[in-house]
Amino acid sequence: MSIDRALIDDCVHCGFCLPTCPTYGPLWQQEMDSPRGRIWLMKGLAEETLELSDTVVEHFDRCLGCMACMTACPSGVKYDRLIEQTREVIEKRYDRTPDDWLLRSIVFAVLPHPRRMRAALTLAPLGRHLPMPSTFRPFVELAPPWRSTESPPERTPAAGERRATVGLLLGCVQRVLFGEVNASTARVLAAEGCDVLAPSRQQCCGALHLHAGRRKEGHERAHSLADLFRRAGAERIVVNAAGCGSHLKDAGLELPVVDVSELIAELGPLAERHELELRVAFQDSCHLLHAQQVQTQPRGLLRSIPGLELAETAEQAICCGSAGIYNLVQPVAATELGVRKAKNVAATEAQVYASANPGCLVQVSNALRRAGTPLAALHPVEILDASIRGVSARKLLRSARS
Repeated sequence: MSIDRALIDDCVHCGFCLPTCPTYGPLWQQEMDSPRGRIWLMKGLAEETLELSDTVVEHFDRCLGCMACMTACPSGVKYDRLIEQTREVIEKRYDRTPDDWLLRSIVFAVLPHPRRMRAALTLAPLGRHLPMPSTFRPFVELAPPWRSTESPPERTPAAGERRATVGLLLGCVQRVLFGEVNASTARVLAAEGCDVLAPSRQQCCGALHLHAGRRKEGHERAHSLADLFRRAGAERIVVNAAGCGSHLKDAGLELPVVDVSELIAELGPLAERHELELRVAFQDSCHLLHAQQVQTQPRGLLRSIPGLELAETAEQAICCGSAGIYNLVQPVAATELGVRKAKNVAATEAQVYASANPGCLVQVSNALRRAGTPLAALHPVEILDASIRGVSARKLLRSARS
């Protein structure tokens, strides 16, 4: 694998990406920690005028892959493809330190495997009170206090006339920490006229692998998952985790992939919405806003609920620091971004923090708890599910994770 020099040449180095890049603005203010600077480094690697040194790799490791630069870019530079290719080159050609290699090996030995993740989370409270190398401390510090208690059946029939047959991605982190999100998604889609297929034997979609430079495995996992849904009879794949959705949309699958908010907007409301008097701070997850260019649909989903007040957080374009495995391998930078995002969320004086990605919900909720300003943390589809089922705002808040 090599870095595509034609894609590199699309960049005219105008600098429009700089204000939206979290590693350039909020963090380090160094040219090589901006998209424009990293593209210069990619050019050097592609032309073999630059060595793959520790310093060069550090600048790429510092990139969150949030794709805010793509939203800002007037030239249409495909930075997503460039950073994927560069990380694959690093993964194949660069020898990481033993600690870094071990950390990344543990990440991929645990996170894509729900049973192993559940076991690891059971031990996390104990780990907080035991001596531990600093390299592995983020595992226990990020472990949230809640666990999943619900999951959807393998088939949820449409309520009334069937408008679509869809396969629901259960995810890895999602099904372990946010099983209720999957259950809510299945109920909402069924209420809106969908037969929902959620095979329990699903494996990881490969998004984490792609993000870390394991591009081939990431794509193989995506195609394997699509084959499973195709054999089950799904017409398309519905995703409620933004990072997974972005990866699957770009993997060239036979089945169309759609975010749950996109599908609800496309079908149009069918189920009755009941009033929920809540003030909700909604955060755009980077891989929904920047990578998928999905912005109006999740807001439309929330605005369809009578009585709900939608609060926009400041600096929506700036990443919260979750970014796949970033908050595990770059914990200091991730923590700083998480604190920044939590302050913006708390400033809305909302009762609920909502985001359409499990990593964002974990990252920002963690920062809110540390700051002493915990909020109910919900996926937008959970709020819509409560409205359709007639759950009161008080009951929803009382049962919500925080």
